[in-house]
Amino acid sequence: MQSSGSPSAIDPTTTPAWASLVQHAQGLRTTTIRDLLDEPRSALRMQAAGIDFDYARQRVDGKTLELLAQLARETGVESLREAMFAGAHINSTEGRAVLHIALRLPQSATLRADGQDVVADVHAVLQRMADFSEEVRSGMWTGATGETITDIVNIGIGGSDLGPAMAYRALASLVQPGLRCHFVSNVDPADVARALEDLDPARTLVIVASKTFTTAETMTNAQVVRTWLVDRIGEASVPRHFVAVSTNTDAVRAFGIDPANMFGFWDWVGGRYSMDSAIGLSTMIAIGPVNFRALLDGFHAMDEHFRSAPIERNAPALMGLLAVWNRDFLGIPTTAVLPYAQDLARFPAYLQQLTMESNGKSVRRDGTPVDYATGGIYWGEPGTGGQHSFYQLLHQGTDDVACDIIISARPTVAPTPQIAAQHDMLVANALAQAAVLSVGRTVQEVRDSGVPEALAPHKVMPGNRPVSVIMVPDISPFTLGALIAAYEHSVLVQGAVWQINSFDQWGVELGKSVAAGILEDIRTDRTDDAVLDPATRDSLANYLAYRRS
Repeated sequence: MQSSGSPSAIDPTTTPAWASLVQHAQGLRTTTIRDLLDEPRSALRMQAAGIDFDYARQRVDGKTLELLAQLARETGVESLREAMFAGAHINSTEGRAVLHIALRLPQSATLRADGQDVVADVHAVLQRMADFSEEVRSGMWTGATGETITDIVNIGIGGSDLGPAMAYRALASLVQPGLRCHFVSNVDPADVARALEDLDPARTLVIVASKTFTTAETMTNAQVVRTWLVDRIGEASVPRHFVAVSTNTDAVRAFGIDPANMFGFWDWVGGRYSMDSAIGLSTMIAIGPVNFRALLDGFHAMDEHFRSAPIERNAPALMGLLAVWNRDFLGIPTTAVLPYAQDLARFPAYLQQLTMESNGKSVRRDGTPVDYATGGIYWGEPGTGGQHSFYQLLHQGTDDVACDIIISARPTVAPTPQIAAQHDMLVANALAQAAVLSVGRTVQEVRDSGVPEALAPHKVMPGNRPVSVIMVPDISPFTLGALIAAYEHSVLVQGAVWQINSFDQWGVELGKSVAAGILEDIRTDRTDDAVLDPATRDSLANYLAYRRS
């Protein structure tokens, strides 16, 4: 199944379901989540791939769910889902399939795209990754001086950094003792300098992750690390200390990396969907091939749920539809992702790219402009630290913020009685925040608690903030994969409703090209670049003045 060109798109605001939802939202305006919780909410609680999704604290009722499911069908959510799983070119602006789901299919499966069995290709790369990882982990792979590897430096940016860095932090309890991973993404020289400052080059392996091997930030950092290595242990050391995740054999060879140590991936893998491809090589080395395959199994389990479950009982589909409801019908532009698990500290940052690079679009997939809100803003920090930071605004600010509270039912450190009690405290805080954000505290309840009248207004909590509580049994490779896949599929659902292409990212291109011109201006000490606007020319002149001083 293939498609070409720019597929036609409808205006979702012209569908019967959209009109009904607008009217329904008006009718719910005076109904609070506190009111809604008095009714049975079982339709809003479900399990998928071992994860509990509780949407009971969302500002919806049974009618809302019916209309959202109708909207999904009228905007082609199910047909887009089927097209993705069939290998169609649903990334229409780049003429590509969208097959991150193929990265976690079992070896016995078959999925053909553009006439090629992509599953066979995926497993061939996975096996090469596994073989290499075991060599490094066992000490069989040694550096140029015969030393075993103790430190991995992953150089990438965007999806080539955020996924591996997040997974390394999340699965820290499974990292092989004696191995450390470091992640360099920012072209700020401080980033690479900090990563290298206590490393022994003889024991360091560098992974350069760039599909084209031309990404400016990545290749700049790679050259810095190459110089650092060569200055200390010689030019001949490069092939034993650098490997590549790329498809550009010539550029990899020119850099000094043996193409035998190049791990490829494909155009149908978008960067923000790539952590379970060869981009995850650092993850596999850190946690081992067995655990990496468990990560893939978790992804696949959620894929199968998303593919087969009806919309009304489909956890990722409802996640996406509720995001549309909050964004377009309740006027809530922001979702705070609040993991009550320190190991998921990088998960909100990972989701920022996944959600906002995917759905931050203002034209439909046929190029026509939208006149409705798309692309919610995702951000967050782990609890409980955030409670002493931005939660004040969540509770009593003038804008509503939707919240995803993520809880791990088990701690990731050894459960001594003291640790178990501390974990209970963590979960109690998470559930308390879910309750107060959604239910709040009325002025009468404040007065009844004995608070002086003059102080009572200051202690009212309006509540009525939509909250999803997502509880995983533990932070394991399987549950991490399933959790990520749920958000991936939520993104597809939102994009399908909004009729946008969630799988391109043209918005990042113009800034890159302008930056290249400004860099040339800096190198030539030029301040009169007519291409630039006056404010940018002034800023450039100011920088050059500092640079000369």
